[in-house]
Amino acid sequence: MNHIVTRRAPAARGALAAAACMALVVLAACASKEQGYGVGPQAQAELQMRDATRDPAPDTPGMYLGLIQRMQAEGLYYASLAHIDAYEHQYGASPESIVLRADALRATGQSAASATAYMQLLTTPFAARGHRGLGLLAGAAGDFSKAASELAEASRLEPTDATTLSDLGYALLREGEVAAARVPLLKAVELDTHNPKIVANVALYFVASGDAASAQALMAQEGLAPAARAAIERDAQNVAQAQHAREMAHARAALASAAMPAPTAAMASTQSGWPGGEAQPRLVERSAQ
Repeated sequence: MNHIVTRRAPAARGALAAAACMALVVLAACASKEQGYGVGPQAQAELQMRDATRDPAPDTPGMYLGLIQRMQAEGLYYASLAHIDAYEHQYGASPESIVLRADALRATGQSAASATAYMQLLTTPFAARGHRGLGLLAGAAGDFSKAASELAEASRLEPTDATTLSDLGYALLREGEVAAARVPLLKAVELDTHNPKIVANVALYFVASGDAASAQALMAQEGLAPAARAAIERDAQNVAQAQHAREMAHARAALASAAMPAPTAAMASTQSGWPGGEAQPRLVERSAQ
């Protein structure tokens, strides 16, 4: 009898182990079903958002804006637009929410609406952000002259913003103004030494100004990836074309100016103010009277 029990014990233990495994599998399956589409940063941001909006504390608007900022930092711009709508419905629009809306609209390709939002910032303490956003929109549209103008104003309002200085330098390079790009770019890289985007723009300046050795040394020092180096080479070609077009335009303007006949004395006297022109006859008339 004992012998029979002894033989059956392993089978019973095996059955119990199998049942336990099946229970774990079921639990895991249930857990996966409960998670479902909730896996990922967007779900986490949504949970944080719901928790924050339950808090009736006075600083809830600031917490809500902070969570929207984090959503945008994670690239969830469409979701952030929905929450900006909810925020403004509950608390009203503010310069802070308009900045977030303008950035999200730009990131989602809604350029006209984004420009309208950035323009609303120009009379607020966020005017620099407004000018910077308008500059980025202009650059994305290929209007680097307008981009440089807007970014220069943004930089004037926030002189130590390294990212704006870097963007300004890049816009000047793409406009063909290589010499003018030097100061903002070197300011930017000294303010934010290891920012890859700024380093890439400075390397682009070195290439465009004919200092390929400095460009290679900088890219090697900062360990820029091959893709970043290839992008710099492509941009360098665009800068060279813009620089050539600018030089040709200046040459044509100089030729046109040289070809114009010099004004005669008679023409000068009728077009000038004092002395000559209309002022002299009046004096003659007064002296005659």
